Amino acid sequence: MAHTKSAQKRIRQTEVRTERNRAAKSRIKTLRKKALTAIAAGDKAIAATAVSALSAAVDKAAKTNLIHSNKAANIKSKTAKAFAAAGA
Repeated sequence: MAHTKSAQKRIRQTEVRTERNRAAKSRIKTLRKKALTAIAAGDKAIAATAVSALSAAVDKAAKTNLIHSNKAANIKSKTAKAFAAAGA
């Protein structure tokens, strides 16, 4: 266990950040699943909003360095490609 006040504070800060990052990553995974299931179901309106929400969440995560910018681009590209293929 940490002995100094500053070390204890750093531990508390790390716990808060870890929980926030875990929630954001989980949200991205959930949005990705929703988008892909909507695309597979063939519902264009729901799929379009789901892809848009996923894109925004991924961009925000990449901006804060939660995920790498290339990973964000890959996620967006794959979902957009699946959406385009389903619409064609």
